[in-house]
Amino acid sequence: MPLAYKIWLLTSLYLAQGLPYGFFTQALPVLLREQGFSLTAISATTLLFAPWALKFAWAPLLDHTGSRRRWLLALQLGAVAGAAALGLVVDLGAALWLLLLSLFAFNLVSATQDIVTDGLAVNLLSARERGLGNGIQVGGYRLGMILGGGLLLWVFAQSGWQLMFLGMAVLLAMTALPVFVLREPAPASPASPPPRALVLGWWPRLRQPGIPAFIGLICLYKFGDSMGASLVGPFMHDSGLSKAQIALIKGTFGSAATLAGAAAGGWMAWRLGRRSALLSCGLLQAASLVLYAVAALGDGGPPLIAAACIAEHLLGGMAVVALFTLMMDASDPQHAGTDYTLLSCALVLIHGAAAFTGALLADAAGYGALFVVSVVVATAGCLVLVGAIDRGAGPARLRELWTRRITSELHAPAPAPGA
Repeated sequence: MPLAYKIWLLTSLYLAQGLPYGFFTQALPVLLREQGFSLTAISATTLLFAPWALKFAWAPLLDHTGSRRRWLLALQLGAVAGAAALGLVVDLGAALWLLLLSLFAFNLVSATQDIVTDGLAVNLLSARERGLGNGIQVGGYRLGMILGGGLLLWVFAQSGWQLMFLGMAVLLAMTALPVFVLREPAPASPASPPPRALVLGWWPRLRQPGIPAFIGLICLYKFGDSMGASLVGPFMHDSGLSKAQIALIKGTFGSAATLAGAAAGGWMAWRLGRRSALLSCGLLQAASLVLYAVAALGDGGPPLIAAACIAEHLLGGMAVVALFTLMMDASDPQHAGTDYTLLSCALVLIHGAAAFTGALLADAAGYGALFVVSVVVATAGCLVLVGAIDRGAGPARLRELWTRRITSELHAPAPAPGA
């Protein structure tokens, strides 16, 4: 399969996930506030994002029933139909319950599509292409969020919600185009498990040798960064920045830096190899939080905070791509969607735990202490992960690619699936 087609396909699929997510997390709160909802009520809508944390429960079903092409077409076209149907609503205020129900439905569809897409990516991308693929994953998703939370909100301001939702439907329809010509590789194991085995099919995958330890290691790798990054918004507010300044720094500069970081991280994972990329990106990610610590303990003002935000998004984007590449390496191609989903759900849960821990620490000791501790924990997490895999921790399939430089693979055949 041509690499150009893989890039088109994966960019479209990850953009399709970010598009409704960006709208419902960034644009929808503005619409709800306009309808007079309290901030507490608006924050309660985050409960409707539960499918993203629970998607591991139905991942085995998607791995072992039907083809990924059929699943993707059904999910993509279902999202198109849902957006078009919302465009027919005459009074958004009177049908707000429908909008909230749609929020849950879109999250369910997007989370399910993510399972299928991740499983497809593990099987389509060779070992030397996975860094590039994960750069596309992070960049495409972020681009979708920018379009969903920025462009569609602008359309709403200019022309109302009907044209906005129709615009969403058109964009989602465009992302489905490469799926129509998808030709999947033959499955390594054509036999499907009995339906009863799929109900709790994630549990045996969670108990595979090396997987529990690997989950603990990747969670430790992200804990420090998540702890500090989760409170950047409140820190900016409490530092005296206006809403316009925060939107410019986090929304515009931060999003652009994330896209650049995704590209740089993909290049490093492809060019330097897994170990070098993960170690260097992880340490740089921890270093980016130092700027926040200096701003919190000193008096750097908006310029230093802006520099910290750009560095955090740029270097954090690089680290995420390096980590996602390692997670793809750890996923068994025969159970790719389930394995990768278990790992990503663990990161979602640890992000919530880290954010709560960071809030407790900031309340007790201030932002300066929070960011200093975040730097220490992020650095330790990076070194512990790299050192543990050096000693053979994690699934056995990691070891072949862990220390190999990808540049030595440029003219070599890709390893067989499951190698």
